[in-house]
Amino acid sequence: MTEPPAPAESLDAAPDPIDLAMAQKVLDAQPFSRLVRARITRFGEGAATLEIAAREELRQQNGFLHGGVLAYAADNSITFAAGTTLGPAVLTSGFSIQYVRPATGAELVAHAVVVHTGRRQATVRCELFSVAQGRDGADGGGADARTLCAIAQGTVLSTA
Repeated sequence: MTEPPAPAESLDAAPDPIDLAMAQKVLDAQPFSRLVRARITRFGEGAATLEIAAREELRQQNGFLHGGVLAYAADNSITFAAGTTLGPAVLTSGFSIQYVRPATGAELVAHAVVVHTGRRQATVRCELFSVAQGRDGADGGGADARTLCAIAQGTVLSTA
């Protein structure tokens, strides 16, 4: 006689919550994240935002932020966003990035949003913006001008 199957995990079971301060500590534990001085400015509810100041050493020969910096920001923001729905034990399975224009601003902002979560994996979309600080916004209110410079999508797996 065989054992009855174990009850299936509930898809509604929420993972243990992690707050913004803990997410920044996890990011700071990555030596490369410290090297590029990445900051998490939003974390929770299926989304994460990562920001990086555009320092000279992160630029390529034409003065644009290096594509590797954009790919790093996409990968990490995708993984952190997925961690809000899958829990903290996650790894990127793969992602693709499309560069739509050079990142020329003073700051890079990568905003990722989970578009689907299953029991063990999540699909996440990320938009990356170059932010030119100090320019007047379209409304004349002095808001930072944001320019879309890349779009990425990735799959993140739970390792729990």
